[in-house]
Amino acid sequence: MKHIVSVSIGSSTRDHTATIKVLGEEIVLERRGTNGDIDGAVRLIQELDGKVDALGMGGIDLYIWAGTKRFIFREAKKIAAAAQITPIVDGSGLKNTLERNVIMQLRASTPELFQDKNVLMVSAMDRFGMAEELLDAGCRCLYGDLIFALGLQLPIYSLNFLQNYIASWLAPVVVQLPFKYVYPIGKKQDHLKPNPKFARYYEWADVIAGDFHLIRKHLPCQLKNKVILTNTVTKDDVMLLEKAGVAKIITTTPEVEGRSFGTNVMEGLMVALLNKPLAEIRPQDYLELLERMEFSPRTIDFQKK
Repeated sequence: MKHIVSVSIGSSTRDHTATIKVLGEEIVLERRGTNGDIDGAVRLIQELDGKVDALGMGGIDLYIWAGTKRFIFREAKKIAAAAQITPIVDGSGLKNTLERNVIMQLRASTPELFQDKNVLMVSAMDRFGMAEELLDAGCRCLYGDLIFALGLQLPIYSLNFLQNYIASWLAPVVVQLPFKYVYPIGKKQDHLKPNPKFARYYEWADVIAGDFHLIRKHLPCQLKNKVILTNTVTKDDVMLLEKAGVAKIITTTPEVEGRSFGTNVMEGLMVALLNKPLAEIRPQDYLELLERMEFSPRTIDFQKK
């Protein structure tokens, strides 16, 4: 039996353990939160190193992209370095493979979902594969990287402009900041802070896409008939969105015992199944394994209840 543990700097209230069977093999998936404690995450990874089959970095990205350049978060580098034996991943391998595939699957099955729709992408620098596919699907996109990460009232409507100008200037600075300044960590993940200044961006959108904690950060009380395209949601998150009037929730990772795990957990699972050095794994390996696993996006359609 393989054991994958996501060590998250997020809230421990979202912790979960599940056992699933994939390709005939039983696998334990576990998520452990450290409530924003970076040093606690390092200690926990050191404790688990060599004792589990793969580790995930939850609640934090290892890097962000600016065009073809990759910038590593200072604090994330410290966490990743704590694992000396067990492979550790942050989910980026799946963001650029699984999430692209999910958008293509959805375009094929329900083309009306994206065509000519307004899409609020809360952070394209975090999920560039998803951002590119949504643009290719014919969406009118608003990129909220400056809004949701830095609190600046500066919507961006061009992915090319974001990638080649804003990100290339901003990324080298952002990755040196304490991660809590750009992303909700620890107990901040448990509290809603609706802000009227940001409500208009949610109202404009037909589809709200990207990292769920950024979506949730300033979530309005009403999201009538909106579609949420995201990654990790718990039962409580689903109830929250249903109460807000959301029409549909789509998660890029599958449902496991009533919730979807983060991309870092799913990438850890795939690394464990591939059973090869992390440095030797290529995007094609993920794509081929995804096809064998027959993973499909999770859809909750409240209008069909």
